[in-house]
Amino acid sequence: MALYPKPAEGSWTEHFPGVGTGVLSYEDCISPEFYKAESEAIFKRAWLNVGRVEDVPRPGSYFTKEIEVATTSLLVVRDLSGEVRAFHNVCRHRGNKLMWNDYPREETAGSCRAFTCKYHGWRYDLTGKLTFVQQEGEFFDLDKADYGLIPVACEVWAGFIFINLAKDPEPLQDFLGSMVTELTGYPFDALTERYDFTADIRCNWKIFLDAFQEYYHVPVLHSQEATPTARPKMPGFEAPYYNLDGPHRMVATSGAPRRRWPADYQYPIEIATRSGLFGPWNEPDLGDDLPGVNPGGIKAWQMSNFQIFPNMEILIWQTGWYMLYRYWPTSHESHRFEGSLFFPPAKTASDRAAQECAVVMFKEFALQDAGMLVGTQQGLASRAVRDDFPLSDQELLVRHFHNSVASWVDGYQREKAGV
Repeated sequence: MALYPKPAEGSWTEHFPGVGTGVLSYEDCISPEFYKAESEAIFKRAWLNVGRVEDVPRPGSYFTKEIEVATTSLLVVRDLSGEVRAFHNVCRHRGNKLMWNDYPREETAGSCRAFTCKYHGWRYDLTGKLTFVQQEGEFFDLDKADYGLIPVACEVWAGFIFINLAKDPEPLQDFLGSMVTELTGYPFDALTERYDFTADIRCNWKIFLDAFQEYYHVPVLHSQEATPTARPKMPGFEAPYYNLDGPHRMVATSGAPRRRWPADYQYPIEIATRSGLFGPWNEPDLGDDLPGVNPGGIKAWQMSNFQIFPNMEILIWQTGWYMLYRYWPTSHESHRFEGSLFFPPAKTASDRAAQECAVVMFKEFALQDAGMLVGTQQGLASRAVRDDFPLSDQELLVRHFHNSVASWVDGYQREKAGV
C-alpha cells in the first residue's frame, strides 16, 4: 500500500482553518439532553436519504421507513405518473399507522393501487388523496379533500431518494452543495446487484460514523489486512485527499489494486474468488469519464468516501462498485446501522462468488468496528475523561463533523429562542 506524506505546504487541517486544532468534547455522544436537541435541530430539518429509486421500481411500488429519532413513520411510493412521493404513514381518521404487515414497528414494502387503513377502511390513492370513507354519511360536514395523507418533502438526486421533515426546506441540490453533486452522472443505476445489512449497535451514531472518517485506526484494528511479514512495511496510513463543503465531507484513499499485491497479503478465499474487501478484481466497464469520484486527481486512487450530512455515506471504489452507509439514532447510546453493497448484475457464477466474498469481508471488518465502538461508548459514558480528547491531522473529518452537528444544534436553539 502506497504511503502519502502530508502536503508539502503544511498539514491537511491547515487547509481548513475554521475547523480548529483544539481538543474535542464527546459530550454530544453521551448526553440524553443533546440527543433530544439534535433530534429536533438535525433529523427534523435536514435532508435524509431513505432509499433508492430501485426500491420503488414501478407505479404502485412503496416502502415504509421508520425514523425513530424523529418519532415518525414514512410511506414512500411511486405514483401512477412515475413521481416518487413521501407521506407520514398515518391515517387521517384516528391516527392509525396506515401501512404495515404483521408487526406495526417493522418496515414493509410492496405494491398496490391504493392505501387502505386496517382499522376502519379509509382509502387513499397513490398521490395521498382520500378517496373512500366507510359509512361517509355518518360524519359531520366531512370534505374528503381536506383529509388526504400528510405529505413530506421528497426529492431524488442521482437515484437516491431524500426526504425532509421540515415544512419548507431548502431545495435538495442546494443542501447537497457542489462537492456532492459533482457525482451527478455517476452510473449508480448500473450497479443494481444489492446486498443489505442492518445492525442495532450500542453506541451513539456519531461514534460509529467517526470510524469511517479516518484511517488512523486501520493498521491497528484491522491488522489482519497484512501478514506478519508485511506489517513492517505498513506502519501507518494517510489518505492523500480531504475536502469539506458546508456540513459535508469527503476523503479519498490510494494504494495498489489488491490483485497486484504479493500473495502473502491475501486470504486464500480472496485468491480463489478473485475478490476481497476492496471488491471483485474483475472490474466492470463503467466508462472512462466518471464524474466527481476522484476530485484530487490521485494517480493511484482507490476509494472516495462522500459523507453527506447528517447520517449518510457513499463509498465509491475504483474497482467499479459502491457502498452506502446510514446511521439512524435510536437513543443517546444506540443506533441502527444500515450497510448496502452495490455491484453490477452478476453474469456468471464466478461473478456471484466474487461479490459474495466482498460481502463477507465487509461484514467481518464492520463487526470489528462495531465491537470496538461499543467499548468506546462505555468508556466515554464513564466521564473519566470529559472534554479534552486530542485529534490528529488525519482526523480532520471527525473534528469537522462534530463541529457541524454542534453548529446545527446551536443555530436551532438560537432560532427557537429568537436570538
